Amino acid sequence: MSLFKRIFLLKTFLFIFIFSYAQDSLHVQWKGTAKKINTLKFQLSITGIINNGWHIYAKANPAEGLYGLILGYPDSSVKQELYQLKGETRQIADPIFDNKQLEILQGEIEVTQVIEFTGEVPQALSVKLNYDAADKENFIPEEKVIRIVLDSLAKPLIAKNRLLIPTINLAKPLTDCGASSATFREPEANGLLNLFLLGFVGGLIALLTPCVFPMIPLTVSFFTKKAVNKKAGVSNAFMYGFFIFLIYILLSLPFHFLDKLNPDILNNISTNVFLNVFFFAIFIFFAFSFFGFYEITLPANLSSKADSKAGAGNVAGIFFMALTLALVSFSCTGPILGSLLAGSLSGDGGAMQLTSGMGGFGLALALPFALFALFPNWLNTLPKSGGWLNTVKVVLGFIELGLAFKFLSNADLVKHWGLLKREIFIGIWILVGIGVTLYLAGFIRFRHDTPGNKIGHTRKLLAVLFGLFTLYLVPGITNTKHANLTLISGFPPPLYYSIYDKGSDCILGLNCTHDYEEGLAKARLENKPILIDFTGYACVNCRRMEENVWSKPDVFRLMKERFIVVSLYVDDKKKLPLAEQFTYTTADGTERNIKTIGDKWATFQTENFKNNAQPLYAILNTEEQLLNHPVPYTPSAVEYLAWLQCGVETFEKKK
Repeated sequence: MSLFKRIFLLKTFLFIFIFSYAQDSLHVQWKGTAKKINTLKFQLSITGIINNGWHIYAKANPAEGLYGLILGYPDSSVKQELYQLKGETRQIADPIFDNKQLEILQGEIEVTQVIEFTGEVPQALSVKLNYDAADKENFIPEEKVIRIVLDSLAKPLIAKNRLLIPTINLAKPLTDCGASSATFREPEANGLLNLFLLGFVGGLIALLTPCVFPMIPLTVSFFTKKAVNKKAGVSNAFMYGFFIFLIYILLSLPFHFLDKLNPDILNNISTNVFLNVFFFAIFIFFAFSFFGFYEITLPANLSSKADSKAGAGNVAGIFFMALTLALVSFSCTGPILGSLLAGSLSGDGGAMQLTSGMGGFGLALALPFALFALFPNWLNTLPKSGGWLNTVKVVLGFIELGLAFKFLSNADLVKHWGLLKREIFIGIWILVGIGVTLYLAGFIRFRHDTPGNKIGHTRKLLAVLFGLFTLYLVPGITNTKHANLTLISGFPPPLYYSIYDKGSDCILGLNCTHDYEEGLAKARLENKPILIDFTGYACVNCRRMEENVWSKPDVFRLMKERFIVVSLYVDDKKKLPLAEQFTYTTADGTERNIKTIGDKWATFQTENFKNNAQPLYAILNTEEQLLNHPVPYTPSAVEYLAWLQCGVETFEKKK
């Protein structure tokens, strides 16, 4: 490995695992001040005292993995001039870099830089410093964020920065409307069960792929013939199935650790722009693999190592046989698992959703091996492997192609790119639907299809079903009342995110706001209760509520006439104006950097409602008191309407 690669890997490792948690162990102590030049321009003076025996590198040398001192600012509205660096510099033969001559800084240093704001000037500015510190034996990349006060006399934006509302009492709302905290939490269990069933269906589909299906009779026969007696064969097959189930459960465990570190982290992962674009590219890649253009396999040494240990003792050997199946079937199960992973990592349930889905997937894969070992005569009823397996794989490829655009849509929504408006998204799904219909009808063939194969009745039926579904999608590209496609609600972008002029970005044209303080002021002006809607651009259940529940005439009328709707998007990646960015200390003492609109409303939700799931609905009066218990996803329009009416009645009584 080259020196550059060694240095790069060392820097990456140390940065992630040490200095993200040990800011107090830095080898340079920094502080900064600011001098006002004019209304928008300031001169920053940052001093650093380097520990005895240590130095930092004065100049960038990318060939050696050195980038010098880098100053970073949180917003593009800060224009920077080149900084000036003063301090004791000297040349050394650096033993870390094979005694090459490098220029270093020791002792006390000073960095001065002139910056200019293009927008409103904040009260204080956070500056991020990145540099490499070293002594004779150690090389450590370090990062430090310092806060520099620009105008000590400026009044902070108290209203804009107000996240904790002390008058909200979750334990004692003004009325309970016959509800309780137990009722409030019940849908979570239902959601986990639904995900378990969804994962189970995904596992059943995976069983029908060419990577898994032929393994069922082979593996069951192996256990029943190799065992000393029938009972041992059945026991080993059951153990094999259990290990398959266990392996998929274990895959979800790291996400529980992440969830404990930060309750919002899984929601941030699921709405991360780069991750969604990455999933989009991966799903396109998987789709073309299913079409037969290439094969996706894990590195051969992984499966060969697992396979080599499959005979290492009874229990251990069976475990490694199960692991081998999971690895060699990855080209077929990977896309299905990817859908499960990306769909589960959200704020509403977090890691438990993923574990539930993975458990269902693993159980569906494991059951056939156990059941066919218990009833070996059933093996004779299995259809023979053949061209139908490739048909299943190609159909899955079309489904993967359609799902890929869901991830691109997530990124598009949270970043406000305007690329995949609702009608364009549905139009792409229509094209995919036409493609899979023509394939099933025999008008399109792919590389691994058997030529001259007769189209069976099942395939014809599937062609009709996909064709009907494609026709169902067509009204979705029109500007009519039929554009609300309830069967796929939650997958396309919201109804207002349209190529047609909808008048506002409020759901269903409701008179809404996306800022709590604005909503409060409006509620006091019109003397109406506030309906807080914690939502997200990438939240499937939020879209289902809006399109299937809010759209009901009685619900819509009540929301429009009697409430001020405040929709707060917790995954909005749009940055706040620099003057409105701040560091917030939560009730449990955790510091959070509030830089985006989503950061603000996600923290607002967890601080006041001790919940990070979306959707979540709460009703407040103009004194910011909780009128009744908040409710999560409520697919019953009757129940949701009753909850709204309870809030209105309580508001009227307390006037």
